[in-house]
Amino acid sequence: MRTLGRTGVKVSPLCLGAMMFGAWGNPDHDESVRIIHAALDAGINFVDTADVYSAGESEEIVGKALAGGRRENVVLATKAHGAMGEDPNQQGNSRRWLVTEVENSLRRLQTDHIDLYQIHRPSPETEIEETLDALTDLQRAGKIRYFGSSTFLPSQVVQAQWAASVRHSGRFVTEQPPYSMLVRGIERELLPVTQEYGMGTLVWSPLAGGWLSGKWRKGADAPETHRASAMGGRMASRYDLSDPVNQRKLDAADALAGVAEQAGVSLPQLAIAFTIRHPGVTSSIIGPRTMEQLTSQLPAVDVELSDDVLDAIDAIVPPGTNIRADDAGYAPPALTDASLRRR
Repeated sequence: MRTLGRTGVKVSPLCLGAMMFGAWGNPDHDESVRIIHAALDAGINFVDTADVYSAGESEEIVGKALAGGRRENVVLATKAHGAMGEDPNQQGNSRRWLVTEVENSLRRLQTDHIDLYQIHRPSPETEIEETLDALTDLQRAGKIRYFGSSTFLPSQVVQAQWAASVRHSGRFVTEQPPYSMLVRGIERELLPVTQEYGMGTLVWSPLAGGWLSGKWRKGADAPETHRASAMGGRMASRYDLSDPVNQRKLDAADALAGVAEQAGVSLPQLAIAFTIRHPGVTSSIIGPRTMEQLTSQLPAVDVELSDDVLDAIDAIVPPGTNIRADDAGYAPPALTDASLRRR
């Protein structure tokens, strides 16, 4: 077990992510519950979901799985921010929405409190003070125990910490960014910042959205990707091998598979073990859709990576590098909204 930031709470180095339970992944509730139970039986005590995953269905499945006495020993995390309806106020980081949505998540999860309530993405339209004050009130009311951020820029993490200090409010105790052998951008600045503030860091997509599943190899046909087919649109473009950037990802994934073979482990196990080896990472979120995926990933917690193996990974994807820029998980409006760059 590892300590979650400076909270004193002990969590497993592998966290069970529930994004693939429900319509986005596995629609079979009974099977999804069995997968959750198998993860808990294997020693995982940390479960992460979000309201937006399959429009609340993921939270409902997690609630079913933790009913009947299992909730007490689980550190339960969920998130808010994404749109949960057509009303423009059914989303975001405002007090109005968070106070409403936390009750919805509590109902779906069948619990009276959430251990870690996370803000899923930044909101330039909402002052961070507004969000922190609302979360502090929810904490004092006993609805949530702690709160954190997800996919915030390093400067936004610092701003939130400063605002909490000035206002004497509660602060973000965790950050949840993307991190894998193909997406290493957080090593440059974010991880040093979270370490400086004593925050727990829970990293998502250690398999880089399936690129490190072992199925992406040079000379082989591109595998059918469940995530791309389920979510479509922009997500599908991230797997289009006619894109030169994706070809570079394929080259890197193939080379990393060779490193795994030489190390005597599977590529997914190497990928997950790599993320939890970093001293700034508390837990790595695995997101299995099937029981087979869970059982194949669990041994990663016991994989020991030598300096030679880590050096070989660094030679393929240098530290602090994202092969594909939009794998960072969040692009600020200063980049995405042209009107903010032009007079």
